[in-house]
Amino acid sequence: MARRQDTAERPHDLVLFGATGFVGRLTAAYLARHAPAGCRWALAGRDRAKLERLREELAGIDPACAELPLLCADADHPGSLRALAAGTRVLATTVGPYLAYGDPLVAACAEAGTDYADLTGEAEFVDRTYVRYDAAARDSGARLVHACGFDCIPADLGARFTVGQLPSGVPLRVDGFVHTTGAMSGGTLASALAAVSRPLGMLRAARDRQRLEPWPADRTVRAPLGRPYRNGAVRAWALPLPTLDPQMVARSAAGLAEYGPDFRYRHFAAVKRLPVAVGGALGAGAACAVAQLPPARRWLSARLEPGTGPSDERRARSAFSVRFVGEGGGRRVLTEVSGGDPGYDETAKMLAESALSLAFDDLPETSGQVTPAVAMGDALTGRLQRAGMTFRVAAKAASRTA
Repeated sequence: MARRQDTAERPHDLVLFGATGFVGRLTAAYLARHAPAGCRWALAGRDRAKLERLREELAGIDPACAELPLLCADADHPGSLRALAAGTRVLATTVGPYLAYGDPLVAACAEAGTDYADLTGEAEFVDRTYVRYDAAARDSGARLVHACGFDCIPADLGARFTVGQLPSGVPLRVDGFVHTTGAMSGGTLASALAAVSRPLGMLRAARDRQRLEPWPADRTVRAPLGRPYRNGAVRAWALPLPTLDPQMVARSAAGLAEYGPDFRYRHFAAVKRLPVAVGGALGAGAACAVAQLPPARRWLSARLEPGTGPSDERRARSAFSVRFVGEGGGRRVLTEVSGGDPGYDETAKMLAESALSLAFDDLPETSGQVTPAVAMGDALTGRLQRAGMTFRVAAKAASRTA
């Protein structure tokens, strides 16, 4: 790993890019309430008038925000992104779909030695940026940390938390079960449609990454898709989720020896009733099929315009939980990560706390493209617990297979 570039003299500790979007505004409001005294942070986007209006709103939360710097940059102008990255220690971005808009900013951070955090759940984007920029980030000392929201912090940190409750040095099996009651924003819909509409691109990106990425020679790490089944521990039907989360957990396990000599993770949606499970599976398959057709994709995207999202009242009624069943060394543990509105309020919290952790916490010496668990681990888990998210052990017992 190369020596990290000295970024202490840069004018900003943290810049939030895409601050005027739906999740961007929520993240900015969270930072206005929770950024520590002395944190030098700034708002960035392409429309100065919108940035000024947002700054006025934030001044209503904390009058000191009236002096927040406003930085104009555009994802279509790489030069403006290079200037943005060169002026801060950490750059957090909400500008998606990341496949369409994210690449130049990752490139700028990798070159400048600037820590980077985003909210992507797009596997193709994550794999392509690894191929293109991991080596440059290792050279500059930058930490490129994708998926710092509901994709994939609860799964990634929750799996690590679960591993910490099991014996060390033995084969481990962990299954995660997701339950949410949340609504979707226009930006999230656009990202999801972009991701599922490119199966061949996703496959090519994954293969390109496999040819380059080192993998432990002395340990086994797997993240198979799994099959639908009824799980008694969480009292729900388990539907395999082909999201970015299991890949992120597997890469954390590959990077951290504490996951043991033989680690397997599977990721599921937890559905209480069988008819709902069947209907959900059929609906997801139909949506993926429709997303392959450009006219249908445009029609779906128009149902929710980017920059829009659920109301305060709708988000207040939303919540999530991810339960984990872990087994190994003759022990079995049930853990849970839970919180409020998953896609927006808690995602804004997770991104903001990730950026603050990168900026201010005493973290492991890492660089290149790394997962949240590898980059921030216990420091971020502690931050999220103090911010109101729950990480708990629900039950421990002897394994039924012991």
